[in-house]
Amino acid sequence: MDDSDNPDLPQDIKVQMPPEMQHGVYANQLLVAHSPEEFILDFILVTPPAGVVNSRVIVSPAQAKRMISALQENIQRYEATYGEIDAHPLSNLPVDTLKTH
Repeated sequence: MDDSDNPDLPQDIKVQMPPEMQHGVYANQLLVAHSPEEFILDFILVTPPAGVVNSRVIVSPAQAKRMISALQENIQRYEATYGEIDAHPLSNLPVDTLKTH
């Protein structure tokens, strides 16, 4: 029996990165909203006195939960290598100071 015929086995997915996406975008703030069907993640670059949403990612609730798990796992690995992350840097702006348009 060929493994490709078994739907219970994980399949390899080849993911391509378009050249225009390879440089990524930097964000120093994140706003999260949700509905019953999806989570909306707005990645924001704040450079006082203004900020701009430079990426919006919309995911299912199940995918959002998997993302949290993956981030937690990677943060644990990072901190094991480089030390504890200071989650309260001085540059953090309270969310209520951000005005969206």
